[in-house]
Amino acid sequence: MINLAVQLLATQLNQYLRRTYNLGEDVVVVSNLLEMDGSMAANVNNKLVIFLVNIEKDAIPFRQVKSHEVRQLEMQSVAPFYFNLYLMMTANFTGNHYSEALKFLSSTISFFQRNYVINRQIAPEMDARIEKLILDIENLSIQDLSNLWGALGGKYLPSILYRVRMVAFDAEDIAGRIPLVSEPKPSVQ
Repeated sequence: MINLAVQLLATQLNQYLRRTYNLGEDVVVVSNLLEMDGSMAANVNNKLVIFLVNIEKDAIPFRQVKSHEVRQLEMQSVAPFYFNLYLMMTANFTGNHYSEALKFLSSTISFFQRNYVINRQIAPEMDARIEKLILDIENLSIQDLSNLWGALGGKYLPSILYRVRMVAFDAEDIAGRIPLVSEPKPSVQ
């Protein structure tokens, strides 16, 4: 499901950039920036590259179930999980295309500022298991940014980090049956 959420965001951004700049090809790609050997990944030159930096479980408060309600339950189903995906959007334009990097990065920020909630009204093709995606810019200090790019193994490129909230994994499968609790019957001795 993570791949579906990330690809959906890339598709939405691609459509916007293609319309805005009258482009004949996609400019947004979902890819690692570097290969395992440290070389540039294929097909990322002069592209806006989206890649996953981190995943964390979102701590959503849940309603406490009272003990008498538990006794009335016949089945237990798996509750959905909500995750925060940290996505880096990096403008990988080289040489004298640097101004293009800044242009596409600015347009990316503008697009997600206007469309910070992606739902079925905006993206009817969204997978049914995803309710909505909410994008928030994550501010990093210079030190944190340096550490992140060092961990990624690359040199800094114009980029922005987004936290994407509300990616739900809902099993909807029955995990088990809970027998109804009844009054204990007295034993006869």
